[in-house]
Amino acid sequence: MNQVELDDAVLRSADAVGGLMEFWGFKRNMGRMWCVLYLCDRPLSAGDLGQMLQLSAGAVSMTLAELVKWGAIKKSWVPGERRDYYEPETSIWKMISRVFRERELQQIHAAIEAFEQVASGLVKRRRTAGLEEVQRLDFAQERVSGLLDLARIGERLLGSMLAGQPVDAGPLVRFQKPDD
Repeated sequence: MNQVELDDAVLRSADAVGGLMEFWGFKRNMGRMWCVLYLCDRPLSAGDLGQMLQLSAGAVSMTLAELVKWGAIKKSWVPGERRDYYEPETSIWKMISRVFRERELQQIHAAIEAFEQVASGLVKRRRTAGLEEVQRLDFAQERVSGLLDLARIGERLLGSMLAGQPVDAGPLVRFQKPDD
């Protein structure tokens, strides 16, 4: 494989990773840049990355800062060079688990807190409600309770996965739609 073919393969892979990262809520160029570094056998400078990915110096700088913040890349020292060089985090699980901890798990905790507050408010409102309103409140309470249960199951599943423990998806069975 010559250098042009290798560069093309790297860029196609980078575009695929960029698409996955974009789907996961990150910027496409974050995935592209990480992938180029991951597939390269040596650290690269910001200039190298900008040239390879055809990005402006500003876009490269912002993307590098975000990748460093997420722990997806780190600065690297190259003997005899004064410029900053970058290399990737090679443990994909380490990167994914950080995102799960800092983003998904926080979102689940926020949802649990909101569902608990809503449930508490419904209970308080029920004390002074008339019969017809009590029925609507009970219905809403049952639905909110189901959402709270689902969020707590998600929290346990994600926690188990992050702790490297076996994940039991069995509790999700009760949320499956019954066969007609």
